[in-house]
Amino acid sequence: MWVNEVEQELKEHIIPFWIGMQDKEFGGFYGMLDIDLNLDKKATKGCILNSRILWFFANAYLMYKDETYLNMAKHAYDFLKKYMFDDENGGIYWAVTYDGKPLDTTKHTYNQAFAVYALSSYYDATKDKEALKLAYQLVDVIENKCSDEGGYLEAFDINFKPAGNDKLSENGVEAGRTMNTLLHVFEAYTELYRVDGKKEIGDRLRWMLDIFVGKMYNPKLRRQEVFFDMDYNTLIDLHSYGHDIETAWLLDRGLEVLADKEYDKKLAPVISTLEENVYNLAFDGNALYNECENGVNDTKRIWWVQAEAIVGFLNAYTKNPEKKEYIQAVEKIWAYVKEYIIDKRPGSEWLSEVDEAGVPFTRKPIVEPWKCPYHNGRMCLEVVKRAKK
Repeated sequence: MWVNEVEQELKEHIIPFWIGMQDKEFGGFYGMLDIDLNLDKKATKGCILNSRILWFFANAYLMYKDETYLNMAKHAYDFLKKYMFDDENGGIYWAVTYDGKPLDTTKHTYNQAFAVYALSSYYDATKDKEALKLAYQLVDVIENKCSDEGGYLEAFDINFKPAGNDKLSENGVEAGRTMNTLLHVFEAYTELYRVDGKKEIGDRLRWMLDIFVGKMYNPKLRRQEVFFDMDYNTLIDLHSYGHDIETAWLLDRGLEVLADKEYDKKLAPVISTLEENVYNLAFDGNALYNECENGVNDTKRIWWVQAEAIVGFLNAYTKNPEKKEYIQAVEKIWAYVKEYIIDKRPGSEWLSEVDEAGVPFTRKPIVEPWKCPYHNGRMCLEVVKRAKK
């Protein structure tokens, strides 16, 4: 059964691979494994990478209660706490050197959010109140330095003066606001609210849901817009299929944690439309396209897009079991991932991307600041968790 295969991939491949990336000398986890499986022990250590690894091992421990996984989470937590916080100015750096010295001191809202996400799960796994305290310190940063009355802002320098948003902009635009940052602040606050339940966090979740519906979602095109100016005017004709299907299930997760029937009713049609539109426009019968810019599909198969599609369509099917096409899509995408995305070489993990024929066509690394166990590891955890309910 495909669910058993997913759990096997998690326990026998993904988890052991990331345990092997532990830097026992300098702390944290190594930041680079290239396409030829050469490990660079002195590569930059991205703070997003470390946060995502912390989140992953905390949740692997919560699932299986294996002390090895808890030790990996603690290893990531110790490095984050010691080297990635700016104790003088507040917030989390973008990146540090292999031995923990500040390297890229950009303070990005997206990056603060992932640390909140990780610290919240680590608190759930350990009940270490220091982790919860650190999470709320970053919430204060996000709310007081990284937002305005209209929503969340993007990039800042070390002193929280506005900086260029090249890190979360692409396709030839530089955005003042992005759907991606809002999504991951929402995801982080969902996890924090789940483990601690403070009213003010719930209130901010509702505020973000209003922005999703009122500003990010395009009802005419039945999709989220991606890059915006400060007034939420969209900057590019871009449909990000992976982000839309990821958003659909993350919104559902947030609504489940929030337990507010008014918002359930408000968001349900938006979520179902995102699911249907991605299925109709991006699923080719085997895998999901990457995105569509100016009406032209980018047919690359990106590792994280496939992982989020599996969770998103599984979530859609769970709500609507009469829609067999969704579970069929899950099984087809998993079969595709097994065949083309999972790297069969010993000492590797998943390939970043393949072309429409399933052939690797770039030399993107196996591990780099964005390539981590967050998407594929989370997909496996979600599949197993849902199967056990």
